[in-house]
Amino acid sequence: MSNTLEGKVVLVTGASSGIGQATALALSKAGARVAVGARRADRLKALAETASGEILQLELDVTDRQSVNDAVAATVEHFGTLDILVNNAGVMLSSPILGADTTEWTRMVETNLLGSMYMIHAALPHLLASKGAVVQVSSTSGRTASATSGVYAATKFGVNAFAEALRQEVTELGVRVVVIEPGFVATELASHITDPAIQAAAKSMAESMRTLRPEDIAAAVVYAVTQPEHVAVNEILIRPTDQAR
Repeated sequence: MSNTLEGKVVLVTGASSGIGQATALALSKAGARVAVGARRADRLKALAETASGEILQLELDVTDRQSVNDAVAATVEHFGTLDILVNNAGVMLSSPILGADTTEWTRMVETNLLGSMYMIHAALPHLLASKGAVVQVSSTSGRTASATSGVYAATKFGVNAFAEALRQEVTELGVRVVVIEPGFVATELASHITDPAIQAAAKSMAESMRTLRPEDIAAAVVYAVTQPEHVAVNEILIRPTDQAR
């Protein structure tokens, strides 16, 4: 990697909204050629029309290994290489552990943790060839667990642990691993919570502060992947100024 993204190829997961969408647009503006993947592939057309450069739209379900393999293969076939993977796809379905719908636990583990692992497994041979980078979008919940977010936090702790193991395996081979840990960001993530009380609490907490914008996180990603080759920005923790924990 170098301090310019001109001509670099990036694959961004969960790009249909929020952080993923903002990151894809920011990377495109910085000169990258960007493949964007999401389950809601219909939303990607508007992103492509807004972007500064070439965008490859991919229907992608990170919980499906064949879908993951196909997305990576399509990116490399279209652009000829892969330099950066941004693992952003994720869901947050917070609820108390007692009486929880455990199918929501499965969904979080499969999307947040296994999905990012599948993506890395498929992309890594190409990233080793290009001496590229992996960006893991984690969370402040990846370092501090809290009541009603036990499973979500467990997946994000797992994302961080997997990223550190990966870093130790590939850093001397020229691949940089970046973990981005956002606090409260104004996205639709909390709207997927099915527990009405928890959703209301999340909404109230967000309204109590000046939340981050998706573009704030996108700027951090661009910063991390445009450092000189000898500089590895391995972790960025970003909270709203008003967020105490």
